[in-house]
Amino acid sequence: MSSTPPSPLHLAVALDGTGWHPASWREPVARPRDLFTAGYWADLVAEAERGLLDFVTVEDGLGPQSSHFLDPDERTDQVRGRLDAVLIASRVAPLTRHIGLVPTVVATHTEPFHISKAIATLDYVSAGRAGLRVQITARPNEAAHFGRRTVARIEAYDSPAAQEVVADLFDEAADHVEVVRRLWDSWEDDAEIRDAATGRFIDRDKLHYIDFEGRYFSVRGPSITPRPPQGQPIVSALAHDTVPYRLVARAADIGYVTPHDADEARAIVAEIRAEQETAGRAGEPLHVFGDVVVFLDDDPAAAEDRRARLDALAGEPYTSDARIFAGTPDRLADLLQELHTAGLTGFRLRPAVAGHDLPAITRGLVPELQRRGAFRRAYEADTLRGLLGLARPANRYAAAATA
Repeated sequence: MSSTPPSPLHLAVALDGTGWHPASWREPVARPRDLFTAGYWADLVAEAERGLLDFVTVEDGLGPQSSHFLDPDERTDQVRGRLDAVLIASRVAPLTRHIGLVPTVVATHTEPFHISKAIATLDYVSAGRAGLRVQITARPNEAAHFGRRTVARIEAYDSPAAQEVVADLFDEAADHVEVVRRLWDSWEDDAEIRDAATGRFIDRDKLHYIDFEGRYFSVRGPSITPRPPQGQPIVSALAHDTVPYRLVARAADIGYVTPHDADEARAIVAEIRAEQETAGRAGEPLHVFGDVVVFLDDDPAAAEDRRARLDALAGEPYTSDARIFAGTPDRLADLLQELHTAGLTGFRLRPAVAGHDLPAITRGLVPELQRRGAFRRAYEADTLRGLLGLARPANRYAAAATA
């Protein structure tokens, strides 16, 4: 028998500043003075890798964080400002060996050509451990940072006009991903000859124009970066409703969803699988991860007390789109296994306080899952696709040329 059986559960961690609770920066373990240093992020990712996690995601945005849904705020008591997520991942990549690195990319105001070469570069720097989390923005102030377009203001999220704006932004994101994926394939795997004796570095016949013409983008290609080591780095997206579920089903390898119980998880997974079939991807592997905010302590009362103390510092109770769990690692393991039976293939945990809850995940939750035979005891692959059980895909243009 193999000593490292396939992992039944996949685990990722979502890194956002000092943690997901807005008062997390005030905790003694938070290191707010180090937040904008490379060492801070290197330490977090090293801790995640010690826990054998599949990957980390890194939050990003095109405007300062805000407590308001669509507008900036004037608060001075919460973390504001970020480092660029792709650059964080590229800096950390050479310091790690196994863990996947999945920075957030906002598709709404960035060019797919730029993103394709940035993530391809990250895949090279990490030797095949790159991915991206695609995101949209409907904030008018962020559109104003670029000056190329306006985004119609959403006054009532449930109104037909608002739904049209949101659907349009998600359609654009789907096209953005399609362009990025085609650019990754625009160099065949053996396009580089690098033969010094004959003086031939490249085979031009193995570079392809993608000639993408769509409603949002017109991109000729090819990329300037050779095909990434994984062929196609991982594409992921957070989804809360039918329109983003459709993006996940059409364009992603991983969807992050926010069910609050097993029944809701079952319904969400069923909807995504139906959308996947509609998109013609029924036979393709697609992971659905559940997002959970975690306050983890060895004593359940300590976790609840910590949450209450942070809420008092913030001046209001913390709320989230995802389920909030405050308790012990073994109870969290119970919850994850219950949700796993509802069809979720993995989980992306959001540490409430990165300096406290990330080590609690790696040193408390992971050993508990390992004791139950529910999580790996060693990394079993060298690439992120490999960790997720995804094959390296054939190049679409090479396949067409030989057809």
